[in-house]
Amino acid sequence: MVLEALKYMVLGMGIVFLFLYLMVVILNWQHKLVEKYFPQKEEPSATPSKRDKLKKVAAITAAIAHMKKSN
Repeated sequence: MVLEALKYMVLGMGIVFLFLYLMVVILNWQHKLVEKYFPQKEEPSATPSKRDKLKKVAAITAAIAHMKKSN
């Protein structure tokens, strides 16, 4: 009886392992297929200008000052 349970356990784990292995293989194949026919367009990285950085700093400073006033 224990050997039969062990046999079913190994069979079940083997089926799950096989399913997961096939899923990984198929997803990798799908990824390569999608990349081949629908490549991602590389956009030039726009580095933020000094003015944009200063605007962010001003917005953060204003938010902190507003928070301190409301307390």
